[in-house]
Formats: sequence, structure tokens, C-alpha cells
Amino acid sequence: MMSTHRRRLFAGAVAGAVAAVIVTSCGTTTPSAGAGAPASTAPAGAPGTVPLVVYSSEGHDGPVTKAFTTATGIPVNLVDDSTGPLLTKVAAEKNNPQWGLLWCDGDTAFAALDQQGELMPYTTATTLTAAGQALVPPDHSYVPTSTTVMAALIYNGARATRVPTSYQDLLGPDYRGQIGMNDPSQSGPTFPFIAGLMNQLGGQDNGVAAGEDYLRKLKDNGLHVFPTNGDTLHALETGQITYGLIQSSAATGEVTTAPRSANFDPKVVYLPQSTLLPAVIGIDKAAPAAVQDEAKKFVEFVLSPAGQHAMQTGDPTGDSLYWPIVPGVNPLPALPPLPGNYQKIDPYFWGPREGEINTFFDTTIK
Repeated sequence: MMSTHRRRLFAGAVAGAVAAVIVTSCGTTTPSAGAGAPASTAPAGAPGTVPLVVYSSEGHDGPVTKAFTTATGIPVNLVDDSTGPLLTKVAAEKNNPQWGLLWCDGDTAFAALDQQGELMPYTTATTLTAAGQALVPPDHSYVPTSTTVMAALIYNGARATRVPTSYQDLLGPDYRGQIGMNDPSQSGPTFPFIAGLMNQLGGQDNGVAAGEDYLRKLKDNGLHVFPTNGDTLHALETGQITYGLIQSSAATGEVTTAPRSANFDPKVVYLPQSTLLPAVIGIDKAAPAAVQDEAKKFVEFVLSPAGQHAMQTGDPTGDSLYWPIVPGVNPLPALPPLPGNYQKIDPYFWGPREGEINTFFDTTIK
């Protein structure tokens, strides 16, 4: 399983899939078992039990699916890939779906699938935290399982002369040529960040225009754009930049694992307002009833203490660095408290605008 830094690659070939399903993507990983390969060699369930096909881009999905099979006897075929290729498969299979459950970061993709009538509504029996409840869509077409935020501002404390307290600070001369961020056409978490920035700058009425104006000013102040989290972090480590805007799990993983030196001391702050970036599960509306029942059990397992344990131990320096949305489950010790001034953007509003916003970024900011 690749690290969080590399899991966020969103292949350029997915542009067609974005146009087809109007999605936000999240991660990259090399398939751990190959398309359709079993995620577990645990004994199959009762005679007649059909495998649950899980499409997922979560770094901890292998351990979670194995734990699910052990607990329930339900066999799982895990297709582990980046969100972009997975959504390309979902789009290609629209008339003959091969998946039973989709699990990725970013709810705008699921809002798009819901608008196309591809998701089966399901209300979990698990009570969620206030942050978790805010991520549940009105029609219950998908289920949030955890959250990160976008963006964390990671900076090199060995070089930084100032620490910003707002996005407006980044437009000042002290930050000229020192800021890096990811490319939203390649890094899935970056579009929700840009959408969240637009949302706080101008809301749904004027957010796109206000956000475009801000990004132009940031470019004029020497903004560097890198493909993904890993590239932005490499630029931070090698001194090309001093400040980076990336997903919270990647930033926390860097702070946790990167060697300190006289020239490199990574630290993280959260500028107002951080945008919630949930991991989300959706169930295929066209799947057989038996598969849908298995998928419901998977949702409940993921939100159970055993499922949360598997999530938190499955990728401890990557995707396990999330804030739980199940009461009584604590985040891993490396994580600070969830930023209190977070915002939740409307995926049904911002998701359909991903294509036009990414095109603006490609043509004007990069």
C-alpha cells in the first residue's frame, strides 16, 4: 500500500471521467491485490454467500476488509486504486455495475453519483458526532466514515520567519515565492480545498469569482503548483518552498515521520476555515439485494469499534490519521483536536462546478 503522500495522485486521464460523473477525487494507490482480487483468504461465509465487491482508495482498506471477513464470514473482493480510475470504472460500468460498495475521500463524487440515481439510500444505525452528522446528505444516499480537513498549512519551522494566521496573510511580501500547493486536476483533495476557499470568500453567490481573484493574487505572489502531496512535501523538504497547503493526514504524517535537522523542522497550523473532507461509503443501487445487505453490514462494521480499530491501525502514518466521527473513538495521538472553525461545503453545489474550476486553475494559475 502506498503512503498517503503518493495515494493522492489523480491521473490526468481521469479528466474525461470527471466530465462524465462530475466528481471530486481523492487518492492514489497501486492496487494491492489487483482488480477484483480477493482482499482476504479467510473462509467464505455460509453456502450461497456472494462476495462483496469493494472499490476503495483508502490506505487502510485492506486491513479493514480482512477484519470484516473475519468478523462476518462475508468474502470481499477488494479493488484498491486511486479514486479517479475507480470512478472511471464506475462510469464505464453504469449499465452493468460490477461494484457493490464504493469507499473514497470526498463527498462531491458521491453527490454526483446520487444525482445520477446510482446510490442506494442507507441510514446507519450508528450515532455520529456533530461533525459526522453534518456530513450526512439529506437523502442519506451515502454514509461518512471519518474526516480529514483541507487544507493543513505545513511549514518549515527552521526557515519560516512568520507563521500566517489567515489566507490573506499569504498574499503579503513575507510569503512571496514561498508557498506551494497541489494541482486540483491531479490531487483529489485539492478541489474541495479550493471550493472551500471560494465558499468562505464569497459563498455560493460570489465564491467562484472571489476565489479566482484570490488565486490570481496568490499566483502573482509567486505560488508554486506541484502535482500531489508528495511533490509539495518534497519541495518543502528540499527548500524550494517554506509553506505548503495539503491534506491534513499527509501533513500530520510528514510531521510524524520526517527526520528533523537544522534545516528542516515541519510544523502544521490550520487557517480559518478548514474544510471537512470526509471519507464516504456509497452502496450500488443496482446491486442484488443480497449484496446490498452485505454492504450495509460493511458500513456498520466500519463504524463499529472493531472497524474503527482496523482503520486506525491499517495505515498509521497515512490515511489512519483521520478524525473519527463516531462518539467515543479518539483520533491517533499524532493528531491535534479537530479544528474548531471548520466548514462543511455543499457537495451538491460545488461538485458540478469542479470541471470549470479545474479548467480555470489549469489555464490561469498553473
